[in-house]
Amino acid sequence: MKEQLKIAGAFIGVIVGAGFASGRELLLFFVDFGLWGLLGALVSAALFTFLGMALAGLGNRLQAASHKDVVYAICGRYLGLFVDLLITFFMFAVTVVMLAGGGALLEQQFAIPALTGSVLVTLLVVAVVCLDVQKVILLIGAVTPFLILIATAIALYAVFTRELSFAALNQVASQQQAGTSHWLLGAFLYVSYNIVAGAPILAILGGSARLEKTAIWGGVLGGAALGGLMLVMSAGLLSRLDTVADLPMPMLSIASEISPALGVIMCVIIFGMIVNTAVGTLYSFLARLLPAGTRSFRLGSVAAGVAAFICSLIGFISLVGQVYPFFGYLGFVLMLAVLIGWLRLGRAKRVLAVQREV
Repeated sequence: MKEQLKIAGAFIGVIVGAGFASGRELLLFFVDFGLWGLLGALVSAALFTFLGMALAGLGNRLQAASHKDVVYAICGRYLGLFVDLLITFFMFAVTVVMLAGGGALLEQQFAIPALTGSVLVTLLVVAVVCLDVQKVILLIGAVTPFLILIATAIALYAVFTRELSFAALNQVASQQQAGTSHWLLGAFLYVSYNIVAGAPILAILGGSARLEKTAIWGGVLGGAALGGLMLVMSAGLLSRLDTVADLPMPMLSIASEISPALGVIMCVIIFGMIVNTAVGTLYSFLARLLPAGTRSFRLGSVAAGVAAFICSLIGFISLVGQVYPFFGYLGFVLMLAVLIGWLRLGRAKRVLAVQREV
C-alpha cells in the first residue's frame, strides 16, 4: 500500500500546480460552463483514473527508466520523437506559468508587485535546481495532503454558504469567456495537457514498482483523488463565480473570506505547490537536454530560469488561457497513443497467457 500511495502522491503533486491549486484552470475549463462544467469535471475524473492506471501499468510492463521508454514503445520511432519533444518543452512552458503564478499569488495576498514576486520565485527555483536538493523538493511536496484537505473544506464552505441559486450562477457562467467552445472539449483538453505533465513521473514510478498490480492501483488512486478534488473545487468556485470570476487566485479569495489566517495558510500552501511544480518541471526539462549535476547543467538552469522569467511577464491569467489549451490539443496525440498502447500490450499479454496454457 505504501508503494501505491507513493505513486498516487507523486502523480497528484505534479498535476496540482499554481493553476489547479489557485482554481484558475478550473474556472477556465469547467466553472465557466456552469452546471455543464461539473459534468465535464466528472468526465475528466474518469479520464484521469484510466490514464493514471494505463501509464503506470505501461511503465511497469516496460520497466521504464524515463518517459522515453514508454513514449517510443507506444508511439514508434517518428511519432515518439514528436511526443518526446512535446513533453520536454511542455515542462518549460509549465515552468513559465508557475513563475507567473508565483508573482500573481504574492500580489493578490500581500500586495507585492507581480514582477517582484516572479523574480523571487525564479531565484528560489533556480537555486534549488542548481543545488539539486532533493530533500527540499520532497519537503515542499509534503504540503499536497494539506492542500487537498484545506481546498476541499474551502470548496464545501463555498457551496453551503452561497448567496445565489445554482440557476442564477449558471446565468453568470454563461457571461464568462471559457477556455474552449464546448464543455466536453474543455474536459478533454484539461486532462490532455495535464497528462503530458504527469506522464514522465507515472512512467518512471510505474517502472520502479515491484508489481504491475501495485503500479496500476497507484495510478488509479492518484487519478481518482485528482478527479474528486477537481469536482469539489469546481462546485465551490461555481458557488462564488459572481465574485471570483476575474481573480487570478480565486480559491485564495474564498479562503480569505472565511478567515484572514486561513488565507495566509492557503497562500503558503499554494506557494509551496508553485515552487514544487516549477522545480520539478525545470529539472525535467534540463535533464532531458543536459547531464544532471554537471557545470553545464547548472549554467543551463540559470539560462533557462532567465528565459522562463522573461516569458512569464505575459501574465498568469493570459498564460493559463494560452499555453494550456495549445498543449492540450497536442496532448490528444499522447492520450490516443496511451489508449492504443494499453490495448495492444494487454492483448499481447492475453495471447502469451493462452500460449503458456497450451
